[in-house]
Formats: sequence, C-alpha cells, structure tokens
Amino acid sequence: MLSGAVRWLCRSGSMDRAVVRVLPSEPRLTISLVLSGTLRQLQRDPAEPLGRSLSRIAASAAKGPSKKRKGRAAEPVAGPRVRLWFGGEPVSEDELSGSAWRDGAVLEVGESRYRVERNPPACTELRLPGHIMAGFPVCPRLELDFSRPELCRFTWYRAALPAAGCPESEAGRGGAGAGEQRKESPGEAQAGDCPAGEAGAEWEEAGEQLVYTPGVSEVGCRLKLRVTPGDGARFGPAREVEAPGPVAAGPGRCVFEERQLYTGRLSAEPVTRTVSYNVLAAVYAESEHARTALFPYCAPYALQRDYRLCLLQRELTGYRADLLCLQEVDRDGFTDSLRPAMDAFGLSGVYKGKDRQLEGLATFYRRSRFTLLSQHDIQLGAALQGEPLHRDIMEKLERYPGARDRVLNRSSALQVSVLQSTSDPSRKICVANTHLYFHPKGGNIRLVQIGVALTHIRHIAYELYPGIPVIFCGDFNSTPSTGMYSFITNGTISEDHEDWTSNGEDERCNMSFTHPFKLKSACGEPAYTNYVGGFHGCLDYIFIDSERIEVEQIIPLPSHEEVTSHQALPSVSHPSDHIALICDLKW
Repeated sequence: MLSGAVRWLCRSGSMDRAVVRVLPSEPRLTISLVLSGTLRQLQRDPAEPLGRSLSRIAASAAKGPSKKRKGRAAEPVAGPRVRLWFGGEPVSEDELSGSAWRDGAVLEVGESRYRVERNPPACTELRLPGHIMAGFPVCPRLELDFSRPELCRFTWYRAALPAAGCPESEAGRGGAGAGEQRKESPGEAQAGDCPAGEAGAEWEEAGEQLVYTPGVSEVGCRLKLRVTPGDGARFGPAREVEAPGPVAAGPGRCVFEERQLYTGRLSAEPVTRTVSYNVLAAVYAESEHARTALFPYCAPYALQRDYRLCLLQRELTGYRADLLCLQEVDRDGFTDSLRPAMDAFGLSGVYKGKDRQLEGLATFYRRSRFTLLSQHDIQLGAALQGEPLHRDIMEKLERYPGARDRVLNRSSALQVSVLQSTSDPSRKICVANTHLYFHPKGGNIRLVQIGVALTHIRHIAYELYPGIPVIFCGDFNSTPSTGMYSFITNGTISEDHEDWTSNGEDERCNMSFTHPFKLKSACGEPAYTNYVGGFHGCLDYIFIDSERIEVEQIIPLPSHEEVTSHQALPSVSHPSDHIALICDLKW
C-alpha cells in the first residue's frame, strides 16, 4: 500500500508530480518522485549538468522490481528514456540542474509523465498543545516551507467525544502526547475522516483562523485543525492534526484578567507597551521539591507545563505588548509553544539559553513596530573571564578567590537586542533582559553580575550605537533596599557597601563600580512582584533611560486579594510565582 506522501505525489489530474527543492542555502537539491510505486528522493549538485540528473533518475527507475531466478543474480534492466520539457521544448542537458528544474516543467520517464513543482508550499510540522481549555487561545506549532501563515488556509473542526464503548482516536487513548500526534496523509485528510468520525461523531467546521479559542459549550469536545499551505499563487498538500485530548473547563476568573482591561487595545506611536515577566520554568515547577516544599499550596495539576502554558499564552497575548522580556523560559517551551503563540499575535522572538540549565531568556518584539538590527547576548561569567571589555572588573575580582569562583561558576546570562522602528528608521533602541543569581545571600555576586551587564550595555549604547536609549528588564533578585538596586539607579557603588560581605568574610569582595546611565524603575517599587509561601518582595524591574524615555502609563498590579485568592503564587488561576510588570513608555 502506498503511503500518504506517495499518493499525493501520484495525483495531479492525469499527471504524476515531481517535487524539486532548491535553496541557495542548501548544498544539494532534492528531487522527489514515485518510481515503480516507491517514493524516491534523489540528492543532486545544483551545479551539475541536467543530463547527469536525468541519468541518475533513469538508473533509479531501472532499480524497480526485477525477475530473479533461483540461484541466479537478477537480470539487468535497461533504464527508461528520461527527458525534461518546458514550454513544449526539451530542456538542454547542458543546463545546470539548479536552474533547469522550472516550476511547471514536465519530466518524462519512459511512458510516465510528471509535472515539476519547484519549491511548492508545504506544512512540515503541525502540532496542537497537550492541554486545551475553554476560553483560552489554542496556538498550533506550525512549521512551513515556502509559505507564510498569512498565505495559508486554516480550518478548525470540532466533534463530541465518542460514546462509551466506541473506539477512540489514537490521540484520545493516551498513546500520543503533544509531540506524537497522529498525522494525516498529505492531501488526503477530510473533515470526518479521523477516528472520532469513524466512531460515529461528526466533525463540523468551527473556525477559519490560525488561533482558535474554544467556548464553554465546547467543553468535552475534541478539536482538529487542517492547514493548507500557500505561497500566494498556489496551495500545497493539506495537513491535519487532532488535539490529544478533549477541551477542558477553565479555572474561572484568572488573577491577570483585571489588568487586561487596561490593555484591550494595541498601543500606537510614540508609545511602546513593555512587559517584563519571570514565567517560572517547568524544570523548577514540576520537580518533587516544587510540589512538596516550594509550592505545596498549589494543586499539582496546576504546576504541569501544559496547564500553565494555557494560562500563560492567554495572559501574554492579552497584554498586547510591543516589547516582551521573559525570564525562566524553557528551551523547548520557547520553540514548541511560546514562539508559535506570540508569532500568531504579531510578535517575533529571540532566545538566549543559560550554559548549564534548560531555561533562559526570551525577548519578543511586535513586527509592525520594530525590526531586529542586531543581538549582543553574553553569558555573564564567560564574558567576565574572556572579554577585554571586562578586564578591569576581573582584575579587581582576582583579589577575592572565593567570590571569583562563585561568580564564574554561575550560568546567568544577559540578552541584548538592538531594535529599529519600522515607522522611523532613525530611531533605534537597546533592549536588555537578564535574570541574576537567586541566592538570598548572593548580593555580592549580583553586584559583580550587574557590573558586567552594565559595562556590556554601555559598549553597545555608547560605542556601537551611540546615543540610543536603553530599556533594561529582568528578574534582578534584589529588593529596592539592596546595593544592586542602588547601583543601577544612582550610578555608583562604594567598596564599603554591606552587600560585598552578603555571604560572610570568605566571599568578601570589596570593590567600587560606576556607570554613566541615568536609569530609573519605570514601574516604581511595588510591594512585591514575587509572592510565594514564606516570601514576598519586589525583585523584578523595567529600568529605563530617564533622559530619553518617559513613562506614559503603568498598568496596575493585581490586588492583594487576587494574588492571595489561592493562598500564594503560582495557582490554578496564575501560571507563575512572579507577577508581570507592564508599562507604556514614550520616546
């Protein structure tokens, strides 16, 4: 039996298909076609003459089923005649393969004819989240070749779950997670042909957009998405995927909903809505330590990645940010969930992982407002040790081996993106994002880290792009009473500050730093941005260049009653132990 991909290649009216993939960035071109009932994929050098590629196709066709007598080798089979036609004329066999395979050409292999499709639009990956809730946007993971989402057709279907005793779909039996969903054969999927349909449930159309938000009436239903990729002139084979489980009921009113009353519309020039948020990495939330010690008050299911991603996507998309700086972003969560979700809402994102941890930093920017000019990300410890820019700090730190080793062994990172305004290319901005060392007694380590970070940012904003304003977001793990906060806002830290001995004499490292920026906290000094059992305090900030940027509006934080409605954070109605900072800034 032919596979779905083979069946698609076989059908094009009365003519078979030969799909040719040719990209300047790839050293080989690929020719995919069905020969003797088998899908063949031939890799060829784009710079070789067409005649060689045709000879290779003839040889491959000759390898079809051959008669073989017992005890004798297979009899050789002569290859068929192979020619390429375009516009009714044969293409010269001396032409280079990279240009000879034109869209709409006809390949002749013996008695068979193939219509050539050069770089047709294709959906190479399609996945739905592992947990879907009513009232929360469903953002598919979508990978496209030679296509863009705005050129594709999207069709969502819904169906009630099969009745008791009926066979369920493969996804519904629990054998496939979000990354192992059943894939329909390209070009074959039709509404009603999934297993739920075979069990008697009827699929009905539910929507025709990239992102779908199921309603309360759809709790218990199963969802399916069909994507037909396009390039503006033609459409490729459709691909279909069914959600791994039914639509679940939501948690009721979420902690962040009241705040979204202030962000119901996108901001407009010259205002830029900026968000900084530690989203709580799954590697920390799903551990046994998290369930029993860090967040024992939180229902275990609400600590699971898929559940929290549902909440997080609804929260982030509802803020309608132009700039979004996130900390504790899981590597695979960025690729599989956050980037596709933000992309569907008009934001592009870049990621900077930590050296030895499965989480890191992510910065998103609204494509209609900004383009990415350059990235200047560093690992703070590695940069301190290896870059001449930080030699002065390193020489001071060498006098204190205990503190030096602690600093160099940390995996903290700094993400720096230079963005350019789409409406006024002369306007650029430096957006920095970091997550400093977390230990309560690590004030001295954080001082060194912020010294390195500000030196690096100064190099970008004063030397590489002189005069551009700075927005510095992050989880600084420092309250307003600390030396780190004082250093950022005042521009200097003395060598006798008490934080240099925050972890005792063995790690004392008395130094003095200065920086030239005039930075202030755009959201002020809230009572807390982190609220867990046993601790609450202000650890997160959006620092802005006060000489070039002013605050237009600060989005109020949730009330204390909302934050503590389930004792502390995270909870069934809030995905993180931190609270997002949101403000509208104006150049």
